Amino acid sequence: MHDIRLIRDNPEQFDAALARRGAGPAAAQILALDEERRKVTTAMQDGQSRRNEASKAIGKAMGQGDTETAERLKAEVAALKQSLPHMEAEERALNEQQAAMLAALPNLPADDVPAGQDESDNVELSRHGTPREFAFTPREHADFAPALGMDFETGADIAGARFTFMRGQMARLNRALGAFMLDMQTAAGFTECAPPLLVRDEAVFGTGQLPKFSEDLFQTTDGRWLIPTAEVSLTNAVRDRIVEADALPIRMTALTPCFRSEAGSAGRDTRGLIRQHQFDKVELVAITAPDASDAMHEAMTQAAEAVLRALDLPYRKMLLCAGDMGATARKTYDLEVWLPGQNAYREISSISNCGAYQARRMNARFRPDGAKKTEFVHTLNGSGLAVGRTLVAILENGQQEDGSVILPDALRPYTGGMTKLEIEG
Repeated sequence: MHDIRLIRDNPEQFDAALARRGAGPAAAQILALDEERRKVTTAMQDGQSRRNEASKAIGKAMGQGDTETAERLKAEVAALKQSLPHMEAEERALNEQQAAMLAALPNLPADDVPAGQDESDNVELSRHGTPREFAFTPREHADFAPALGMDFETGADIAGARFTFMRGQMARLNRALGAFMLDMQTAAGFTECAPPLLVRDEAVFGTGQLPKFSEDLFQTTDGRWLIPTAEVSLTNAVRDRIVEADALPIRMTALTPCFRSEAGSAGRDTRGLIRQHQFDKVELVAITAPDASDAMHEAMTQAAEAVLRALDLPYRKMLLCAGDMGATARKTYDLEVWLPGQNAYREISSISNCGAYQARRMNARFRPDGAKKTEFVHTLNGSGLAVGRTLVAILENGQQEDGSVILPDALRPYTGGMTKLEIEG
């Protein structure tokens, strides 16, 4: 959501920022509606003031025996009482129209976000680790993981495409990964939470998935939504609240199932575990004062990177261009892990600073020390990490020629000492 005052003050700058995201100009249309709305509001307020003045004047005229003036004033008050509800309804409709128009627009990119339209314009900032050299041709996980307990066929039989059934050592490794990541993030200062997996319309609107991206979500028969990520539940913990300055920053983490219909990804990553309708993820969310969000963005990225380093997985850090960011973000880093089976780096975490965009939608504010007025907080979110994609990275990077997989040493306390996945049966 955008601040209408900033659009009034800098319409050309607003449109230029939208253009960097590949969106067309919107300031003129927004300001035309805003002017109409303000005229109606002014006329309504003038009418309310005149009604109050005339009502008081009636008593004075009656006291002075001026019946003619009193009757004229009564007629004026009666007319205002008839017209004001229509004006109030018009103002309400225009307010809703303006809010919908502002809510449909993406966030504006930060000044240091590179120009560009898609992932080919993203900027690589750094790399960590060296991809392993194999004495054999490495395979994609979908080709050898079924022998280790990753059952794609049973998952599809039970729930349809893009669901997976895990057994035995594979299920244990999946559980171990989530617990390992959660422990790392709580040690980094994030408070562990267990949030709802079902949320209301206003929660999904607050974080920006509604109304534009409803097709990517699953909705229940009672109108609630399955969370696409714990970002929705965690960020909405401050919805309609005023947080005291000394309570900031608020840092939260949660390990939850996530549910995505993937309506816009037909034909992409149909094999294996990369793009599923249901998957586990450790989410990171931070609520900060505006002047602290940039530093928090860097800290959250480092917290996600720390997991990859602990698991000894090669990765690179990318700064997304303006056209490739999610709609709610003003700046995003992607961490891409090396997958030898694909001979490519693939996204395993996105960490975004959303500025005040989500906070305006949620009406989430804080009161600066010594200030009478409140300000909108800044919100940030990121993966720390996606469990399924991390599992894929461990499988592909640790694969052996005989089909077994060597596990990272850091997971040993979480797997009951298990160091290797071996072909079952």
